[in-house]
Amino acid sequence: MKKKTKLAISTLLIAGLLAGCGNSGGGNSSAEGDSSGTKSEKVTLTFWRNSGNDAENSAYDKLVASFNESHPDIKVQMSPIPYADYDTKLRTSIASGNPPDILAIDAPNMASYAQAGALQPLTEYFKKDGNLEDIPESTIKTYTYKNEIYMAPLTESSIALFYNKKMFEAKGIPLPSKNPDEPITWDQVLDAAKKLNDPGNGVYGIDPAMGFGNAGGTAYFKYPIIWQFGGDIMSPDGTTSKGYLDKPETKKALQFFSDLYNKSKVSSLEYPPDPFPNNQLAMTIDGSWSLGNYAEKFPNFKLGVDYDIAPLPKETQQAVANGSWALAVSAKSKNPEAAWQFVNYVTGAEGAKTYCSSTKDIPARYSVAKQFPELNEYPKNVFVVQNQKYGRPRPITPIFPQMSEAVNKMIEEVTISGRNVDAAVADAITKIDKAYADLPQK
Repeated sequence: MKKKTKLAISTLLIAGLLAGCGNSGGGNSSAEGDSSGTKSEKVTLTFWRNSGNDAENSAYDKLVASFNESHPDIKVQMSPIPYADYDTKLRTSIASGNPPDILAIDAPNMASYAQAGALQPLTEYFKKDGNLEDIPESTIKTYTYKNEIYMAPLTESSIALFYNKKMFEAKGIPLPSKNPDEPITWDQVLDAAKKLNDPGNGVYGIDPAMGFGNAGGTAYFKYPIIWQFGGDIMSPDGTTSKGYLDKPETKKALQFFSDLYNKSKVSSLEYPPDPFPNNQLAMTIDGSWSLGNYAEKFPNFKLGVDYDIAPLPKETQQAVANGSWALAVSAKSKNPEAAWQFVNYVTGAEGAKTYCSSTKDIPARYSVAKQFPELNEYPKNVFVVQNQKYGRPRPITPIFPQMSEAVNKMIEEVTISGRNVDAAVADAITKIDKAYADLPQK
């Protein structure tokens, strides 16, 4: 789906969300048994999630089957839905007053559902038996809106600096530290990129943030650079960008990013396929998921020999975006207690261990991450420690799609079109603040 179409659907549906959530009745849960109450009731819960890869689907199949077996009074009926259709179908079900009892939502979209009254607050459930102390505080903030926790996290992912070790050694450049708490600075990255840059031979110094893709990718890969320079995107309450996106530190980060392409020319707007494993890119910012991809598709490009990884660069501070798909309970579920039992079962320590054993994802919980030796050793410990210690939520706002689109446009204008930073920032703030002003109020 094109970005503008997707944005329009999101804007139109939020009004439907607000209307649908005000209806009485509902939910898809049901109970079996006679009206006298002499027969034990069996609660049936519907669970929707975005369909994933084979490992993710298999893990959920195991968890649902195990839960149903160990909870004879509750039956969970799971419906995996293709990713491309998921958000629209879910919003439509909520607007029509017939949502599933349990739903998977990507972290940045949480606030729009919560603002619309579509989600059951989980704060008291967490306090009772959710073991909050086992989850990084920054992760919990990602799923909190207006002082209420609305989703339970299961996994995390993270990004780091990947660098071509042989290229560094050939130029006599000191190798970055592998210690997650000792990143090099962006100035050091720029210095190395200049020495490694050789566009005449098809080699560029660095891809700083996975090129220019969709707005969601921008949020995950480019916002950390702004934070690392001490800048911000939006206010903590997610209502405005004024005073945040126009901070001097934010503008400094934007100018530095643009200069990589336009002044130093160590970055390119276009790269050939797979430039890093094909030795056409000296450094890149990439995700934990790429370790397996490189091992599988580029077996001659070996970690520790040809390339290594280091924590994300910093300027004034360390920062990395956190938040992934998590589980929520519908505000219209007739059986929220039973729904929480399932959510807590899946995202609790044992459920998360089962899931991550299959998917190899990073668990959101401290206790689960400690149980996987590979997550406590290089290279994966870099991703884990960064997430736990330096993770930050992307802006928690009900206008995340509009905000993300405006910021993405701003970065493209400054970097690709050479627009003045002040003018581009001012326009983005106007768009973002208008989007919030136009938000239907509950």
